[in-house]
Amino acid sequence: MNGSKLRRIGTGWLLVLPFLALVLALFIGPIINILWLSVTDPEPGLGNYAALVTSDNLAGILWTTIRICVITTVFSVVFGYSIAYAMVHVAQGSRNRMLSLLLVSFWISVLVRTFSWLMLLGRKGLVNESLVNIGIITQPIEFMRNELGVLIGMVHYMIPYAVLPLLASMQNIDTRVLSASRSLGATGPQTFWRVYLPLTKPGLVAAALLVFILSLGFYVTPAILGGGKVLMVAEYISVQILVTLRWGTAAMLAALMLFGVLALLFVMSRFMKLSAVFGGAKA
Repeated sequence: MNGSKLRRIGTGWLLVLPFLALVLALFIGPIINILWLSVTDPEPGLGNYAALVTSDNLAGILWTTIRICVITTVFSVVFGYSIAYAMVHVAQGSRNRMLSLLLVSFWISVLVRTFSWLMLLGRKGLVNESLVNIGIITQPIEFMRNELGVLIGMVHYMIPYAVLPLLASMQNIDTRVLSASRSLGATGPQTFWRVYLPLTKPGLVAAALLVFILSLGFYVTPAILGGGKVLMVAEYISVQILVTLRWGTAAMLAALMLFGVLALLFVMSRFMKLSAVFGGAKA
């Protein structure tokens, strides 16, 4: 019996090993290459990493990236929570229509969305022209070529990513718990803040984590809506690879983003199970 089980396990591994080797070659291999470049180009050592402390330019880009990602995460999660809450508390038919509209947004290219905002919020765009014609403003508002435009584009793109984990978390809440809270004398706001909101904490954490990680790699939206005045890490990496040919600096920044994401996941795992956060089994 044990021998047959071992043979079945061995046969299974023979089937899995080719795919595992492909994953190692196509995924882990390039990561190792990036880590190697970060400490060997242009010369061996930690000079690229030391530039994080000695270069004001790099420090400014990192701070801009983190600040924009944090603000994007906050607004995306707040708006996403409101949308998910509304979807949970409407009739099934309305919920399906809202979910369909939400999923359609995933099919629209980020490039199309970005140029749409450019047409809407430019100096001669629909928003400024309408406000001038109505008489609310006399001069166009500078929505573009600054952080405001970048934030508008990024928040708009990331809201659907925040809605989905929040919606899944809210749908798993036992409504009898809320009824019990109200029957014990709690008001609507008390039930929300003391019962409903804590029960949705895994969804909140998952949404915030997902939005922040995805925001770190934004390239098209900051490049177009920022107009070269809002430089984030992803765009700076592209410049280092394609323009200045400083591959070591680009590899160092890519490695830094990788370590940052892994560190964030590690910190979150100290407070709750990541399997529960991302919809897995809680037990």
